[in-house]
Order: sequence, then C-alpha cells, then structure tokens
Amino acid sequence: MEDQEKHYITTEELKTHNKVGDLWISIQGKVYNVTDWVKNHPGGETPLLNLAGQDVTNAFVAFHPGSAWKYLDEFFIGYLKDYQVSQVSKDYRKLVSEFTRAGLYEKKGHGVAISMVVIVVLLFLSVYGILMSDNVWVHLGSGGMMGFVWIQSGWLGHDSGHYQIMSTPEYNRFAQVLTGNCLSGICIAWWKWNHNAHHIACNSLDFDPDLQHMPFFAVSSQFFNSLVSYFYDRTMKFDSFTRFLVSYQHWTFYPVMCLARINLFAQSFMLLLSKRPVRNRWQEILGLLVFWIWFPLLVSYLPNWGERVMFVIASFSVTGIQHVQFCLNHFSSSIYMGPPSGNDWFEKQTTGSLDITCPSWMDWFHGGLQYQVEHHLFPRLPRCHLRKISPFVKELCSKHKLPYTCVSFWEANVLTIGTLRNAALQARDLTNPIPKNLVWEAVNTHG
Repeated sequence: MEDQEKHYITTEELKTHNKVGDLWISIQGKVYNVTDWVKNHPGGETPLLNLAGQDVTNAFVAFHPGSAWKYLDEFFIGYLKDYQVSQVSKDYRKLVSEFTRAGLYEKKGHGVAISMVVIVVLLFLSVYGILMSDNVWVHLGSGGMMGFVWIQSGWLGHDSGHYQIMSTPEYNRFAQVLTGNCLSGICIAWWKWNHNAHHIACNSLDFDPDLQHMPFFAVSSQFFNSLVSYFYDRTMKFDSFTRFLVSYQHWTFYPVMCLARINLFAQSFMLLLSKRPVRNRWQEILGLLVFWIWFPLLVSYLPNWGERVMFVIASFSVTGIQHVQFCLNHFSSSIYMGPPSGNDWFEKQTTGSLDITCPSWMDWFHGGLQYQVEHHLFPRLPRCHLRKISPFVKELCSKHKLPYTCVSFWEANVLTIGTLRNAALQARDLTNPIPKNLVWEAVNTHG
C-alpha cells in the first residue's frame, strides 16, 4: 500500500529535465526539482546545470557536509524507479563516511595559522626591502617574496573556497576576500565560479575551463575543430593566429605562465563588470580596489621605471610556479568530450588528475595540490589530511583497476611539455594521426 502511494520516476524521464527552467536531479534514489532554486545554489548555477537530469549523489557527498541534507526535503518530488549504484560508487561513499566518522573534515590542524604567519612575514620583508633599501638586488628579492605571498595567499583562498578554514562562515568569507581580492587582486567570486566548474567537469575539453586556454594552449588536437566552450558560452576558434601560437606552445608554456596572472586580473574584472549575477558584487569590487590601491602605491616607491618593471615581473614570475602547478595536475591526464556524468564520478576524477610526489616538508610549497586525485575526490577535506588518506585512495583505485598516477615534479613537467609538444606538432600538420595521451600510454604500458 505504501509503494502505491509513492511517486516513481524513471531514469529516462529524469534525463529530460536537464535545462534552465526545467532542472531535476537525483540523490540516493530520491528525485528533486531544483528549477527555481538553482539561482540560489551557493556553488553557482554551473555545477547543477552540468549534472542536470542525472543522479548526482557522488558529487553531492563530495561537496556538501552532512548538515546540507536537511535542505533537500522541500525539493523532493519522487523516487528514482530504476536507481542503481556501482560498486565503485559504493566504495567511494563508504570512504567519505569513514573519513566523516573519524572527524577528518573537522580537524583542520595548524596549517592556516602557520600560512597566515608566513604571509605576514613575507609581506613585511617585501615592503621593508622596498622602503628601506636602495639596493637593486634587494628590490628584486622583494619582488620574489611578493610572489611567494601571492602563492601562499592563493592556497588559503583555495582552501577557504572549499571548506570553512575559520571559526565561523563570516570569518571564512572575510578570509576569502582578504587573501583573494585584497591581497592578490583575484576576485574570489570568479575563482569559485571557475573552480567549481572545473571540479565537476574535470578534464572535459568543452566543459572544463581549466583546459580552455586558446589561443595560447591546446592539450588535444580536438581543439582544432573550434570547440564550443560551455563554460564561457563561446566558440574557441582555431584560426591561423591560434594555429601559430599552438604550434610553439611547448616553448612558450613557461614564459606565458610567468604572466598568467594578468589573465586572472582580466577575468576578475570581466565577471564583476558583466551582467552575470554575482553574490556580494560590491564587496568583491571593494576588495579588488584595495589591491589596486596598495600594490601600485608600493611599486611607485621604487626609484625608477626599470626597477618597477623588474619588481612586477619578478613577483609575477614567482607566482607563475603556482600556475604551472595547476597545469601539471591535469594537462597530461585523460581527457574526454561532453558534459560530466554523475554515475562515473570517481572514475573521471581519478583518470583526469595526477599526483606529484614530494617529501612532507615540501607540502607547504604545493599547497596540498600535489595530492590532486585525493583533493578532487574529497574537496572538503583539509589539506593536512590528504597525505594520510592517499593509501586508501590508491587501494580503491587498485581494487577497481583504475589508474592512480603519481610522478615526481620533474616527471610531471616532462609529461606536460610532452602533451603540449604532441599537440603543437599536430597543429603544424593536421594530417597526422591523433596520438594517445601520455599518461594513458604510461598507465597502460606499465600497468
């Protein structure tokens, strides 16, 4: 009698509700109509739109704490009739539950406090070197230290966007704006919009913005077909100019990374000045104004334009290390076309990400992103726990015969440059066959 009163929805029917104005999702066999709520989603519209009409249980448990479940009831409309769970998903969700019971999501360690102290010390030394010394080498070193300030503030901004690094949501928001907007000149709203899309559609050529760097870079010859970016809502044209730049991308990769910060500045202003809805827009704008007041003012204290340019280039170049890190984690990993799928969440995150080996004393340098596979599977987990959970992830990948790619920093650079070189050679001669991805070849060659 109870089953007769329940409203059942088939997977095929769920798939038809997958667009703006008609958006359904399924979580653990229950179907929710989030059409009117999508615009209020704290993670933005993009993740929900990318996974619309699907079971999104894995993504939901990855990005939401247990307290979020209580908000689902008001959107409930029925049960998924043919709901099934793969063994991989079962094992993944079991790990999430075990880490939750162990309190790992709540134990954040002292990393945030240490990072803040390091940022303050480096910022003080950089400013002191400019104001109190006339030595050009001291000014050059000050520029380098400013770059390390931005790297460490970037890690804090990244962490605060994924989980609450401060004692309250209000303090956490303050930390986001302080480390992102005020200190680094990067709009945290833009970063969250971009980064959430990246996590959901990891290494999708047409849905993941972290692979869409035309006209400068193309990690696959599939970009030569002028793909449509569903994130930026525009065609990534492969014209003669783009072909020329891509043809030499393995040579220009590091120089471009030294100036990649300029693109982040531009993207920040483009979002805030657009008609796109942005939460706390004026707060974000005010934070950027703080940066564009203190940083040019500090640079103006240098004695001449030569040293000012030198300082800016030094600071940008050091920060380029962080931009290189972002690329190493994904450029040479497995790619695919089309929207993300909720049913193979674990598989897509592991095949599309790459870990970098390093001693524990170097964790501060990589900001936790050397454990990219673990971070993508458990994005809310504080970075201080990523090293200790890596054996569990590796064991699960081995159990289900999935790749768990872990290489040295040097090897990651070699793989990335190799991927860019392969695409560059194809850009010069489009008649060449499409080579396999380097990591895919390595995994299948060595098992």
